[in-house]
Amino acid sequence: MILVSSCLAGLEVRYNGTHSLDNKISKLVRENKAVTICPELLGGFSTPREPAEIIGGDGDDVLDGKAKVVEKSGNDVTELYIKGAYAALEKAEKLNATIVVLKENSPSCGSSMIYNGEFKEKKIAGNGVTSALFRRHGLQVLSEEEFK
Repeated sequence: MILVSSCLAGLEVRYNGTHSLDNKISKLVRENKAVTICPELLGGFSTPREPAEIIGGDGDDVLDGKAKVVEKSGNDVTELYIKGAYAALEKAEKLNATIVVLKENSPSCGSSMIYNGEFKEKKIAGNGVTSALFRRHGLQVLSEEEFK
């Protein structure tokens, strides 16, 4: 089974209430070849929500307690991101997911690039929290670009 970010399937779950529709991914979901997941919603966030970025590293650093996820207003939401990542991992394991396609640049789902924590739209190399956790558990994580 393929697990995909809900926003890539066209669901309006991104922080600003929009989606990032990828037609190929949406088709897989419609054909029951893929299942959607949104770690942020699993962690307890609602839509819309304040934008958040990782400060002090990437998702691996967050999992190791060396970095945090902070909303633009300064509110520390690290625990909700970690909670969502573990809930997403549980779902992936129940589905026996073999491939996970996650939205690039997200503090949760980014698989090669994330924002740098300055809220200035500058990106750095790194994993989001969920991507990092999935990889630690042996799951193959791809961005929507890599999946194409």
